[in-house]
Amino acid sequence: MATVPVALYAVVAVAPSALFWCATKVPEMVRRWRRRREPELPAGPPIEKLAADLRRVHRLLAELPPGASAVRRYGTRQAYDALLVQACREVEVDHRLDELPEGFDRGIERLRVEESLAERGLSVS
Repeated sequence: MATVPVALYAVVAVAPSALFWCATKVPEMVRRWRRRREPELPAGPPIEKLAADLRRVHRLLAELPPGASAVRRYGTRQAYDALLVQACREVEVDHRLDELPEGFDRGIERLRVEESLAERGLSVS
């Protein structure tokens, strides 16, 4: 008979803490569960659009007339590099295009990245 009052006291003493814990933790657990069930959306554009943009800008870069301004050449190269970086992120290719200054080393890195992308099935030219 002495165990009933002790059990009742334990329930009365623990219940508020347990209810408070459930009220604070359960909504976050439900949100995590719902997020896990939702399909993950891609961060960038579809890879097909990215490949088409890469080919288009590569063609523009190759077809620049000899008398094109330095600003136009630089801008086209920067756009091409930005697309290469985005493609590298999508197909998980390591690159150093962000680190290297404009010049010979960056041109070599561009060629290496193009070859790496081609090996993974994304042809630039």
